[in-house]
Order: sequence, then C-alpha cells, then structure tokens
Amino acid sequence: MISPQQVEAMIVAGLPDAQVQVQDLTGGGDHYQVTVVSSQFAGKRLVQQHQLVYGALQQAMSTEAIHALAVKTYTPEAWQATTPS
Repeated sequence: MISPQQVEAMIVAGLPDAQVQVQDLTGGGDHYQVTVVSSQFAGKRLVQQHQLVYGALQQAMSTEAIHALAVKTYTPEAWQATTPS
C-alpha cells in the first residue's frame, strides 16, 4: 500500500515543476488516478507525457505497490484552458 502523498512526492521528484492531484479510487491504496500539470509536457505527445509520469512511479509500479493507475496530463497552458475563468 502506498499513500497519495507518496505518489505525489514520487511524481514531483521525477517532474520537479509538476502540480499533482492524486485520487485513491478504491480506498485500498493501490488504485489511483493522477492529474499532472507540468511544463515538461510541452511539445510531447500524450503517450510521451504519460511515459514521464510512469517513469517517475516506476518503482511503485514494478513492485505492484500501485496496481492500477489512471493518468491525466496537461501543460500549464492546457490546464488553464480547462479551468473556468
């Protein structure tokens, strides 16, 4: 089991400018949804953005501390466009 705070810390360690929201989907500490906003996603395809997030969580994923992960990624500009003014 891994806490939402640990998931966030791992993502920020891999993507230092990231703003991260973590949601535990089942309450069991192994199924998460993450929303990550980072300037490092600029110019990258969606799959490349997700690979950066998975890379930051590689150890937790490989040990199955995280069993399932839903990922949403945004550049800061794209994130701003999704939030109402």
